[in-house]
Parts: sequence; C-alpha cells; structure tokens
Amino acid sequence: GMLGANGVVGSNIPVATGVALSAKVRGTDQVSVVFFGDGASSQGSLHEAMNLASIWKLPVLFVCENNRYAESTPFEYAVAGGSVANRAAGYAMPGVEVDGQSAVEMFEVAREAIARARAGDGPTLIEAHTYRYNGHMGADDPLGYRTQEEQDYYEARDCIKRMEEHLLDGGYATESDLKAIDEGALAAVAEAAKFADESPFPDPSELTTDVYVSYP
Repeated sequence: GMLGANGVVGSNIPVATGVALSAKVRGTDQVSVVFFGDGASSQGSLHEAMNLASIWKLPVLFVCENNRYAESTPFEYAVAGGSVANRAAGYAMPGVEVDGQSAVEMFEVAREAIARARAGDGPTLIEAHTYRYNGHMGADDPLGYRTQEEQDYYEARDCIKRMEEHLLDGGYATESDLKAIDEGALAAVAEAAKFADESPFPDPSELTTDVYVSYP
C-alpha cells in the first residue's frame, strides 16, 4: 500500500526504509519503493537511509524523479557531479540512470531492481530523468527560470504519448482500446470528485481518530 506523504522534503525516505526493514524481519517478499525529487537527493535523510539499507541489505528501491528543477533551482547548480545515480557507489549499491519518460525502460529497470531486492542483495538507487511541465506551485511561472523551447522538447517526449505509440506500433492495443482507457480514467476521476462533493464533512469528534496511539 501507499503510506502517504507530508510537506517535509525527503521525510518519506526513512519511513520507506523502515518498511523495508519490517519486510526483511517478517521474512516476506515485499519490496519498498520510495519516490523523491532531485531536490530531496541532497537531504541528509536520503544518505542516512541508503547507508543503513546497504549495510542491512534491505529490500528497498530509492527512485529519484529528476525533473531538472527543485522549485526554481536547476539540477546542475545544486547537485555536485551532475548525477544522483553516481552517489550509489558510496553506499555499495547499484546506481542506474534511466529515461523516466519511457514507461518501458522504467519497467525493465524496476523489474531487475525488485528481483535483486527479493534475492536478498539489497537496495538500488534509480535516477529517472523526467520533467515537470508546470510550475512548482500554482503561483509559480516556470518560464521565469527555464525556456519555452526546453519545455516544448520534453512535452513532445511525454511518457503517455510515447507509451501510446509503443502500444500501437507493437500491435498491443488499438486506437479504440486507448480511447476506452482514457474515457474510463476520466469517468473514475469524475465519480470520485462527485462522491467527495456530496459527502458530509467529518464530525468534529473524529478530529483525533487514528492520530495518537492508544496503549492498553
């Protein structure tokens, strides 16, 4: 399942590493996968987690979604050496760079890393090169720190568009199949939004439910 997130950059990384430790202690074949941005790649929490995960051979995948900008800070300005994946060498684990705009390449890299984790060989650091089309937040104008040409280049290589082309060219799906998928996704979102709009607000008495641990 998904354990949720919060606004503290990189705070999900130790949590995911703890989940991997739990899986190892319980002897399951579960693998923990944690996603974070290039901005979080310089947080101490990542390096502490990678060190422990490597020492204890934990089944965890550290996946950096390198979208080139941490808010408005260019990746090249903030990350020494120009690579997140190269940092894996310092923690004795594989570091892989992959085209994050290709679902097929991501699948292949993830499959290998998951197999490695389940074999007891420990973690993998994956750096997925991708792009953030919009601003960091609603009021952010990305053209204040990057060019329209750069944005157009990445939008032309959109991962969904490329996956559609792959499915059509390989004969895995038809145009009608893809249309049905799109319509189904839009319908599911509309239904969820309608359910939320029509649902009552929570009762104030539930404010602290599942917030604090209760001991017998």
